[in-house]
Amino acid sequence: MLELDWAFFAVAGPAVMFAGVSKGGFGSGAAFAGASILALVVEPGLALGVMLPMLMLIDVATLGPYWRKWRWPETRLLILGALPGVVLGAALYRVADADVFRVLIGVISLAFVAWQVGRARGWIAATSRPLGQGAGAVAGLVAGFTSFVSHAGGPPAAVYLLSRGMTKTEYQASTVLLFWVINVAKFVPYAYLGMFTLQTGLANLALAPFALAGAWVGVKAHRLVPELAFFALTYALLVVTGIKLIWDGLS
Repeated sequence: MLELDWAFFAVAGPAVMFAGVSKGGFGSGAAFAGASILALVVEPGLALGVMLPMLMLIDVATLGPYWRKWRWPETRLLILGALPGVVLGAALYRVADADVFRVLIGVISLAFVAWQVGRARGWIAATSRPLGQGAGAVAGLVAGFTSFVSHAGGPPAAVYLLSRGMTKTEYQASTVLLFWVINVAKFVPYAYLGMFTLQTGLANLALAPFALAGAWVGVKAHRLVPELAFFALTYALLVVTGIKLIWDGLS
C-alpha cells in the first residue's frame, strides 16, 4: 500500500526532480537514482511504477529540444536490442519477490558508480575503436533488461554510444530518443504486472510539476553546469542508497 503522506512526497519530489535534471541535461545514465532513492521508502515495484510515468513525461518534455539531433543508426540498433531485454525483465519480475529487486537495484547502483569512477581514473580503458553492431545489440539487450528492473539502462547504452565518437549533444539526444522508446515499451508489462495502482496514479499527478521543472532545469544546465559537479552528487546518492537497499534486501 502506497501512503501518500508528507514523508513520501519529501522523498519523491526531489527524487523525481533529480531524474528530470539528469534526463534533461546529462544523459539518462543517472536518472535511475530517482527510483533507487524512492525504493528506500516504498516497495520496489511501487517505486518503479511511480517513476515510469514520470520518466515518460520527462521524455516528452525533452524530445523537442533535441529533436533530430540524435544518431539514428546507433539509436535504432540499441532500440532493437532493448525490446527483448524488456521481455526478460518482465519475466523476472513475475517470479521474483521485492527483496530480489531491492538487491538488484542496489547492486546496479553500486556497479554504476564503480564503472564511472573506473573510467574516470583510467582503471577501465575506453575502447580505442567504435564498437560494432553485435556489441550494440548486446548493449541494447542489457539496457532493456536493467531499465525494466531498475530504470537503469543508461550505462550499457553509454558504453556503446560513447565508443561511436558522438558529440555531447548527439549523445544526449540519442539517449533521450532511446529511453523514450524503451519506457513506452515498458508501460504495458508494468500495467499487466500490477505496478500501477490508484495511489501511484494520484502520486503521478502530484509529482508531474517536479518532473517538468527538473526537465527544464536539466536542458538549461546542459550548457551551464559542469558535469563533474552533477555526477559527484549522483555518485554519493547512489552509493548511500545502493548500500541501504542491499542491506534491506538481505536482512
